[in-house]
Amino acid sequence: MQDNTTQQLLQRIDDLECKLAFQEQTIDELNEALSQQQLLITKMQDQMKYVVGKVKNMDTSNLADPAQETPPPHY
Repeated sequence: MQDNTTQQLLQRIDDLECKLAFQEQTIDELNEALSQQQLLITKMQDQMKYVVGKVKNMDTSNLADPAQETPPPHY
């Protein structure tokens, strides 16, 4: 009876060690994915700042004043 209990405990320890190994691998993979996403977010933020700067500096003199626009032909 004692030997059977010991075997069960050893089996449970082996199962827990296996689960722990898979969890560590999963955590490492998630950490890598999170790092890649953070790099991508930072790059996209830099691109957005660039685009916003370009839009703010656009020359609006190329656009006609709405008061000076001729009405569309269906009016």
